[in-house]
Amino acid sequence: MLRDRTLRNAIYDIVCGKVLFDEPMSRHTSMRVGGTADALVFPGNVEELRSVFCAMRSFKIPFIPIGNGTNLLVKDGGYRGAVISLKDIKNMSLMERGADEVLICADAGIALSEIVFLAAEKSLAGMEFCAGIPGSIGGAVKMNAGAYGTEIKDTIEAVRLMNGKGETREYKRNLLKFSYRNLDLPESAIITGASFLLNRGIKKQILARITEILGMRKAKHPLEYCNAGSIFKNPPGGVTAGQIIDEIGLKGTQAGGAKISEKHGNFIVNCGNAKAGDILALIDMVKKKVKEDRGLDLETEVKIIGEDG
Repeated sequence: MLRDRTLRNAIYDIVCGKVLFDEPMSRHTSMRVGGTADALVFPGNVEELRSVFCAMRSFKIPFIPIGNGTNLLVKDGGYRGAVISLKDIKNMSLMERGADEVLICADAGIALSEIVFLAAEKSLAGMEFCAGIPGSIGGAVKMNAGAYGTEIKDTIEAVRLMNGKGETREYKRNLLKFSYRNLDLPESAIITGASFLLNRGIKKQILARITEILGMRKAKHPLEYCNAGSIFKNPPGGVTAGQIIDEIGLKGTQAGGAKISEKHGNFIVNCGNAKAGDILALIDMVKKKVKEDRGLDLETEVKIIGEDG
């Protein structure tokens, strides 16, 4: 449908930002794999996002919102429809909340790293655990990103959502259904931003904690390779997915150009020429082996979209 010139022109008319047709998603994901999307659209603000959202529904074109593509695996056959990137929707502001608290309000496209270092610069504590987590606010909120015993939900004051009619509303934390690595949302809802309530702290201590966490990530994670972060969610019981994969002896296993990292069992890396199919083959193999050996059904943390090649 998106090969129709009239539809393509209609999308161009709506978006002031960049619009790419038949675009390889390997250029826009941290794994550097993936086939073409019929359209990749970059709204420049929430109003443009609303226009694109309503147009896609009016034209009956399948679409999916993404952030920075850091927790995303697009299959080799690509995506039939429109991929809507929120990375250019990125206003951010601070609001005083009395003597001890400050609210950071951020659009969905803001990188987590920007909030981490803004908070540190302003001597605000609470976001240090996000240091080194790639991706944007929208994706981090949707997956309830977390590390070192803290999750995004622990700092959130409210989340802004766009519903199926293109209407935007703010939802307070107590009205949201967070769980491990997930925020339960209606299928048509899009996260447009969030606000985080942080406490005033000591800048030197905040920076020291950020440096410590970045050091731990560098030591444990294969950051020298293209990757999508943790592939699997940790199963219940206290033993991590990475530990299980290590104990079963799967670290270093390779399929085509993809490999289970020797440094961390829950990372699959692109050795330079991987296809999405190589990564999917390793995911399926790990699931099968873990089920046979431990009786556990591992669930993917990385989001997989598109068609097989």
